[in-house]
Amino acid sequence: MGNRLSKIYTRTGDDGSTGLGDGSRVAKNHLRVEAYGTVDELNAHIGLLRAELAPNHAEQTFLETVQHDLFDLGGELCIPGYTLLKPECIAEAEHEIDTLNANLPPLKDFILPGGSKAAAV
Repeated sequence: MGNRLSKIYTRTGDDGSTGLGDGSRVAKNHLRVEAYGTVDELNAHIGLLRAELAPNHAEQTFLETVQHDLFDLGGELCIPGYTLLKPECIAEAEHEIDTLNANLPPLKDFILPGGSKAAAV
């Protein structure tokens, strides 16, 4: 069994810094912290999506793989110099996306934040 926490705060971040997985410290507003927080949020959204899909839905396996890859990406972001994701992960995801997009009509434009349109490339 792991260490038991006797309190839920450490006070080590009171100076505006946070610890990374390698023990180094960065500002709490550092881009690396923002990045792994964003990756974690995306992973949570995918988890909610999966919870709404039937357990045997065709995309459950792909979404589970994406969640595992995002978890690994978060680890890479938390530990400078650490590599978990392999190029094959990206290739496999792109293949699956291409398969899903094959039956969709061509994308003509994107709706940007604020409601304006940008042409697809």
